[in-house]
Amino acid sequence: MIAEIIEAEPEEITPDADLVSEFGVDSMMALEILASLEKKYKIIIPEEELPNMTTMRKILEVTKKYIEEKEE
Repeated sequence: MIAEIIEAEPEEITPDADLVSEFGVDSMMALEILASLEKKYKIIIPEEELPNMTTMRKILEVTKKYIEEKEE
């Protein structure tokens, strides 16, 4: 899903790769990633989290946080 948005091969995206500097993710792509995560997991991630979502590892952490909050 994210690989499609940033137009990269999934195997190119390592957990700690900086999506902005290494893959050219801009604000529109970041919003698209956010929206796709929200839709897939039926959660709401505030846009204020975007600066915290610069790598796959960080995206996973933020997404997991909101999934866990939803389940409580």
